[in-house]
Amino acid sequence: MTDHENQLDVEAPVTTEDLPMVDADHPHAGVAEEGWSAPAEAPSSFAKIVVKRQGAETDIEFPVSAPAIIGRFDPSIGPIDVDLSELPESQYVSRKHAKIDRADDVWTITDLGSSNGTFLLRNDFERVETAEISDGQEFALGNARFVFHLTEPAAATPTEADPQS
Repeated sequence: MTDHENQLDVEAPVTTEDLPMVDADHPHAGVAEEGWSAPAEAPSSFAKIVVKRQGAETDIEFPVSAPAIIGRFDPSIGPIDVDLSELPESQYVSRKHAKIDRADDVWTITDLGSSNGTFLLRNDFERVETAEISDGQEFALGNARFVFHLTEPAAATPTEADPQS
């Protein structure tokens, strides 16, 4: 091969006029202009639960992305989404105690057959199997008390192309 054959043919730069029209609603529309390497969808379900002690919310919080299993980690059971095992109150929390989920903008909490129950504070604490839960709602898993809060997802930021690629 000659040196000329080893060199890549370099074409003129492609301009937007050279590209076919792309529907603005298409999932890949605008990807190249924004610096994304692929379409990215942020998870649509974000919340947090905040530990409540002596009538006040603490600075201890756990992020929740629905669906989320709440409990205490145990190697024989496997991983869970929200591990409360470091809390002193966790002795009354089952390994897989409850599930927080979201469907059609409605958040729910479901007891997963726990020993000490899942409770929502309405006029008083009421034991529930499955119930809607809203922003600011207080609930208890056994004797561990929490407040449920909706949060905004972290803003996704475009990443620069990897120079090694």
